[in-house]
Amino acid sequence: MKTVAVIGGGITGLTTLYYLQKLKRERNLPLKLLLLEKHSHLGGKINTREAGEFIMETGADSIVARKENVMPLLEELYLTNDLVYNETGKSFIYSANELLPIPEDTMFGIPTSVESLFKSELISSKAKITALKDLITKNTTFTKDSSIGLFLKHFLGEELVEKQIAPILSGVYSGDLDKLTISSTLPYLLDYKNTYGSIIKGMVANEKKFKTAGNKKFISFKQGLSTIIHRLEEELSDVTILKDTPTTSIKQDGERYRISTPEQDFSADYVVLATPHTAAQHLLNDPTLNEDFEQLKDSSLISVYVGYDVPDESLPAEGTGFIASQSSNLIANACTWTSKKWAHTSKRGNLLVRLFYKSTSHHFDSLRSLSKEELLAMAQKDIENSLGIKKQPIESDVTNWDKLMPTYHLKHGELVRNLTQKLHDKHPAIKLAGCSYYGVGIAACITNGKQTAEAIFQQLA
Repeated sequence: MKTVAVIGGGITGLTTLYYLQKLKRERNLPLKLLLLEKHSHLGGKINTREAGEFIMETGADSIVARKENVMPLLEELYLTNDLVYNETGKSFIYSANELLPIPEDTMFGIPTSVESLFKSELISSKAKITALKDLITKNTTFTKDSSIGLFLKHFLGEELVEKQIAPILSGVYSGDLDKLTISSTLPYLLDYKNTYGSIIKGMVANEKKFKTAGNKKFISFKQGLSTIIHRLEEELSDVTILKDTPTTSIKQDGERYRISTPEQDFSADYVVLATPHTAAQHLLNDPTLNEDFEQLKDSSLISVYVGYDVPDESLPAEGTGFIASQSSNLIANACTWTSKKWAHTSKRGNLLVRLFYKSTSHHFDSLRSLSKEELLAMAQKDIENSLGIKKQPIESDVTNWDKLMPTYHLKHGELVRNLTQKLHDKHPAIKLAGCSYYGVGIAACITNGKQTAEAIFQQLA
């Protein structure tokens, strides 16, 4: 009987085991499955907390509904009746100390039509005319390994990118657009440019992809995102799950691998490292891999929830939050009006907001040493400056993800290819998995988990 050990009980590790268990049952394989998780709970960054009348997420607050493999998995887990969709509405950019709406019919601030381009209040008339060159300029040099920032600036103009697209897209991918590749962010934009001759024309031709479910693109669950984690744990009945079990080392032992923990050792034929890349590097302890591991980058994020005994109707109608421009008077990079975007998060319809403080900000170094109380006070000041709310909160929560947010740079794809090839050559039965390598976001992790399970199955066959 073969043993597969998965180290790391986040969404990638859990979906890897779910699909391995499924293949085991379908093919009647003699396969032993093991999960080692160092924390007392599964889910990694996915962790729903209830505080009074509010539901708060420590990490991501949603899953992109239209992404491949998401809905099939939720259907198999019988979770479709528990789904909730985001409330649609305007998002804003907080610039020059006022809220300006991000134009409707944009995707990450990128116009999906000429009409949406000319409706923008964020850029000048000159910038709108400049962006029209996208309609007539051919791509002759950009590939998917090119900079997404330089690509967008070349065809849409610097002002549109800097004032409307970069604040949104940089926030999503936690990095400088000029240092992020097209392949690691929005690879379909290059396909649109090459196929239709224009990014905007490509967005028009594919508008249905961006307007699913009445423009409700994101999903969560009535009791929060931890719902999917709990259901996966329930479904993994053929898996030995060990929590509070940190892995200390992995060493080759003949044709198998010895996995050490503080309490005991385990033997496995296949090992999946569904951990941050820094943890994988430490566990493998292989000097021939260190150069590649050390070039992978990550960033930090502090998230502050603040709940008020104030009706969320006090915020702009149909608004869901804002992104702060670099010229604003705020320390926060962004603010989600959580109770307006996600009705299930506030049982009484009171206001719940979430502020984000990212290490890409020049303020961040000064935030590292602040206590939770000091961070909450800073968040209240940002809320007062941007939304005019001066009341004391009734609930709050602070989460610090220190160097745990993967950041993809121009060489990321090449590094991952080199690293996985070297690892395969030396240890073909060890797999790297997770958002450090193969895409940020829950949907990308689900797909990666499924692909990892299929890769192991191919080696077993």
